[in-house]
Amino acid sequence: MFAMRPAASVDTPAIAAVINSRSTWLEERDMPTWRDSADNLAAQAGNSHGAMWVLEDHNNSRIIGCTTVQEQTPPWGWTPEELAEPVYYLFTTVTDPAHREVKPGTLIALWGVDHAARRGKEWVRRGCMFPGLVRYYETQGFTLLHEVQRTHHRVCLMARRAERLPELETLFTDPSLVTAFSSRLPPPRP
Repeated sequence: MFAMRPAASVDTPAIAAVINSRSTWLEERDMPTWRDSADNLAAQAGNSHGAMWVLEDHNNSRIIGCTTVQEQTPPWGWTPEELAEPVYYLFTTVTDPAHREVKPGTLIALWGVDHAARRGKEWVRRGCMFPGLVRYYETQGFTLLHEVQRTHHRVCLMARRAERLPELETLFTDPSLVTAFSSRLPPPRP
């Protein structure tokens, strides 16, 4: 059984371990890694504002993923109308690749969509720099809306409407159902 909860400073070592595990996975594929910033990212768990959340595997008492949630979209790349909308912006979402079979990234994204709706937000947004991540986030129902050049990187800005997902509790209890649920998501809008 899985659950999302606010991160606490006591979680910092476990979050750093997840980030380092993901970094090893990325390095084995010659992809950019977060290894040099793992400790700084994990330290966000001690943020008194509670912006970082963790995905916890209760059966094994282990953190297998994390994401940071903020209530503002970064000001670059979005229209003034989009910036005025109530949103949650997910960033630094990291999962332990040893748990790929339970689709922790998809569980975190679906939680974000439901969590945003429960708190009166209209959208969940995120950004990424790699076409593979764009395709992955599209499988979670996100749509690519903008591409923006930021210093040395092209950033893809994505969004999905916030909505209540009554199935979420079942998915957190039995993550083997996540793949079937995701396959029924509507395709991203053009």
